Amino acid sequence: MSKNYETVSRAIVDALGGLENIEAVTHCMTRLRFVVKDKTQVDNPTLKAISGVMGVVNTETQCQVIIGNNVAKAYQEVLKLGPAGAAGTLPDAKRKITLKSIGAGILDALIGTMSPLIPAIIGGSMVKLLAMILDMFGVFEKGSSTLVILNVIGDGAFFFLPIMVAASAALKFKTNMSLAIAIAGVLVHPNFIDLMAKAAQGQVVELAFIPVTAVKYTYTVIPALCMTWILSYIEKGIDRITPAVTKNFLKPMLIVLVSAPIAIVIIGPLGIWIGSGISSIVYTIHGYLGWLSVAIMGALWPLLVMTGMHRVFTPTIIQTIAETGKEGMVMPSEIGANLSLGGSSLAVAFRTKNRELRQTALAAAASAIVAGISEPALYGVAVRLKRPLIASLISGFICGAVAGIGGLASHSMASPGLFTSVQFFDPANPMSIVWVVAVMILAVVLSFVLTLILGFEDIPEAEEESQPTKAKTSEPVQATSVS
Repeated sequence: MSKNYETVSRAIVDALGGLENIEAVTHCMTRLRFVVKDKTQVDNPTLKAISGVMGVVNTETQCQVIIGNNVAKAYQEVLKLGPAGAAGTLPDAKRKITLKSIGAGILDALIGTMSPLIPAIIGGSMVKLLAMILDMFGVFEKGSSTLVILNVIGDGAFFFLPIMVAASAALKFKTNMSLAIAIAGVLVHPNFIDLMAKAAQGQVVELAFIPVTAVKYTYTVIPALCMTWILSYIEKGIDRITPAVTKNFLKPMLIVLVSAPIAIVIIGPLGIWIGSGISSIVYTIHGYLGWLSVAIMGALWPLLVMTGMHRVFTPTIIQTIAETGKEGMVMPSEIGANLSLGGSSLAVAFRTKNRELRQTALAAAASAIVAGISEPALYGVAVRLKRPLIASLISGFICGAVAGIGGLASHSMASPGLFTSVQFFDPANPMSIVWVVAVMILAVVLSFVLTLILGFEDIPEAEEESQPTKAKTSEPVQATSVS
């Protein structure tokens, strides 16, 4: 990406219809996410043509501009321009209620809530992995306080996941964060956990004569997410019925008294069933198809990333790792998918005559192979040139099959790459490190060769040099074939 983030960010805002057309903006690992007031004012061709923009994804609620690894710098420059709603929350756009809008709303809520939590989840899981490796090599005695503390540090983000989800969801749904945290805190309170353990053993547990289902809420996502969404409506309703003179004490008391029982009796168990159902479907498929399911996921992963649907698997991955210590379907498929995009980008850098494209491809390849961040390679190279994407999908399928046959599983949810490959090391199976290294090498080499075989339409250098920051209405230059 261009080093001049100020110029690029200003061009993006202009292409979106100016500051007055931007309702809110936030960002994830590689994308600027805008909510615009009037989509007809967005100039998509100009937006895509901006130097430094790797792609644009339009959803029913957002306009997502793919920047790459330096998205945070671009985001800061956008904030300096002062668009409305720049605090980082994305309001719900008013839209007709249809099956499509409901699906888009659920996906938007899931992504908006989970994306801010991923660094804590990755950090915690990598610390747990470090403790496991130190224990395996006997650096500390079994059961030493150092290992216990390291495991507690790593497990903190998972154990208190409902509280983290509630805090993040409160921002998303624009409700009181302290109340959301307080209600989620009930679900992980030691006394409540002890009560649920007794209920699981057959003891009758009631709340005002209403039976309470025995549920373990630590390490879960869906119950706190659903409860915070319900809380946003409960808060508005109680605010309307409480007199102004009593709002300081009566309003929060009523909100907690109404919301907490609903969470304990209805939403909590329902959320657990939903989450367990999704996990069961995913891993039942894995159970029936075995390595083939990993292969299919490896081929589909870049396409899921393009649509944002890959975030649907985040709660399932988190909960599976928290409960079992590893995840053996989605994460192993990402090894081949990520590094295949890196290998294809290397092939483009090797063959292209366009100096700027070569630099972009090399940077994208390094990001995908070394750090496991594949979106620069996906949008900056593969989607742009098309045939490298096909090569990546084929390679992702084959490498996913190998990863599945090797029985690879991840102990963390960090994006698979060279630096994070240690997450696939299983102390009980030393050959796991051989399998993961083999898959990584295969992914890069196979996608590199396939890209050279399939070829791609190179971008003439003259077109790149003459392309201004904002596109003009002119006929595209015919590309020459590279094969």
